[in-house]
Amino acid sequence: MARESNRAMRPFWLHQVVEYVIGAVFISSSIQSEAPAIPAVLGVGVMLNAACTHGPAGAFSFLHRRVHRIIDVVIVVAVVSAAVQPVVSVGDNARLLMLMLAVVLAFVWWNTDFATKDERKARRMATKSTRRRPSRPTSEEVGQKAGRLVGDGVNFARRAKKNMSSDE
Repeated sequence: MARESNRAMRPFWLHQVVEYVIGAVFISSSIQSEAPAIPAVLGVGVMLNAACTHGPAGAFSFLHRRVHRIIDVVIVVAVVSAAVQPVVSVGDNARLLMLMLAVVLAFVWWNTDFATKDERKARRMATKSTRRRPSRPTSEEVGQKAGRLVGDGVNFARRAKKNMSSDE
């Protein structure tokens, strides 16, 4: 089971949608590139990786998310190496775009929760059973305290108004 972290974890469907967009950007950038095969192949690879993985936005769904996670790292390394390789002339704009998209892919990969629905449910249950008291209050506790504070303030004002009217 994955250990809990303080990072903001994004859902996997969002990860897949971002990969489709990045693949489309790669493919569309190949139109203006000196060597169009490199960005086009990278774009098709990114889109196939997103499409073949089990997930809400997956089209074919035969790869597990753990495999997808590893392939993502391979794709980021392939994009960076394609951008810095000196053998095939790609063009400065295409190289810069490839490096920027590699950074975006790495960022999305880092902030994605690759767990399935059942794994997330089990993780939540394990966290609930082992958690004594969180170091910070949860949003639900903050809302309850705020509601009580407002209710107490309203009741105090009503009592004060009633006492003021009964004194006169």
